[in-house]
Amino acid sequence: MPRHRPRPANLGPTQRQLRVGEMLRHALADVLRRGDIRDPDLAGVSVTITEIKPSGDMRYATVFCEPLGGRDADKVIKALNRNKAYLRGEMGRLIALKFTPELRFLEDKSFAEAEKIETILKSEKVARDLSSKDDTDGA
Repeated sequence: MPRHRPRPANLGPTQRQLRVGEMLRHALADVLRRGDIRDPDLAGVSVTITEIKPSGDMRYATVFCEPLGGRDADKVIKALNRNKAYLRGEMGRLIALKFTPELRFLEDKSFAEAEKIETILKSEKVARDLSSKDDTDGA
């Protein structure tokens, strides 16, 4: 009989994945902060690493990032993906894992989504609907 039952995929990340993701995020932020990458598309660009999601076997990690101000995000993401081998090597010197995961960079669109929702909530139509609902509740 097996010692461990397989974990259902819909439960979300394990504690280990969350812990390793945070360790990787801090290490990658340190590497990017040093500014050792010699890529013209990354020169003078400040990148925010919002989240790193390692795979279940910790061999791969998806890095969600956003350039400061959100400008030229596609160009910055492509540049980070071009330099992922260098970044992986530098991170390997900073962390204590058996394997440093292979990185894949994606743009974090959660900030844009949050701004879109906030704009909708602040719109006149929503304010009007809320005020009319308050009037009918009080009567």
